[in-house]
Amino acid sequence: MNPRPSILVARAIFPEVIASLREHFEVDTNDDDVALTPEQLAQRLQGKVGVLTTGSERVDAALLAACPGLRVAANIAVGFNNFDVPAMTAAGVLGTNTPDVLTETTADFGFALIMATARRLTESEHFLRAGKWNKWALDMFAGADVHGSTLGILGMGRIGQAIARRGAHGFGMKVIYHNRSRLDAAIEADLRASYVSKDQLLQQADHLILVLPYSAESHHAIGAAEIARMKPTATLVNIARGGIVDDAALAAALRERRIAAAGLDVFEGEPKVHPDLLTVPNVVLTPHIASATLATRRAMAQLAADNVIAYLTQGQALTPLNPEVIRA
Repeated sequence: MNPRPSILVARAIFPEVIASLREHFEVDTNDDDVALTPEQLAQRLQGKVGVLTTGSERVDAALLAACPGLRVAANIAVGFNNFDVPAMTAAGVLGTNTPDVLTETTADFGFALIMATARRLTESEHFLRAGKWNKWALDMFAGADVHGSTLGILGMGRIGQAIARRGAHGFGMKVIYHNRSRLDAAIEADLRASYVSKDQLLQQADHLILVLPYSAESHHAIGAAEIARMKPTATLVNIARGGIVDDAALAAALRERRIAAAGLDVFEGEPKVHPDLLTVPNVVLTPHIASATLATRRAMAQLAADNVIAYLTQGQALTPLNPEVIRA
């Protein structure tokens, strides 16, 4: 009798998802939920044909060379900048991600961060908790309106479109966007969104939110020069990926009030945060939790598991990143 295939779940996930995997495979789990170093990951993958990863685990040429038996890596995220997809394809390893299941939840959080940033919620809470509130003033923590303002969206995929709907239909915002490719006219009409150049987006947006994938091309897409094009009253929100914003340049701009405020759920080098961001008052900081509802995180983990199950048992996948591996 042939032994069952063995897989690794690189971080702690929900027990019911592990149970679904154990119906098909021998499952090695990281119950301590300590991020594995590249060397530890390679060691744990010896003899494994599949792995469920998060953004903490990089699957690149070095790992693939050390793990020749690996056939599939399923990322529990919609982003996959931790995957070297060309190297995976060359090695015949399928990559998958978890689109769609987190779209609405992440859009909810993105809009929450827009509102918290515009209305100075974190700054005012810190003031209150420090015992500084001893009187009311007409301009106390006066922020910026969200309703009726101009919402700028950089990156107009599924999440960007969901945010556009919230802004246009729920808050009467004028929605402008920039994307690598323009949306169809019918989609623009449904979203009440207008395509503009990146420079126009920077200049016109009252509230700018970043929802674009991370790549070498989008690294520091918002740096000192781009921030200088924004209104001094504007806010900037990043729920995309760390590295899209030059965090040092942003911290300097916030300190000097060259823009009004920022809201960040992602950071360069996370979980480390640039120390200058921790010392400016006009920023809302959250620890990469935009998709963090129990229902959504369960759905993400289960979709990753279902991808591994489908590929290793049926030669198919639900959300492949490099489907040419399947056809090979």
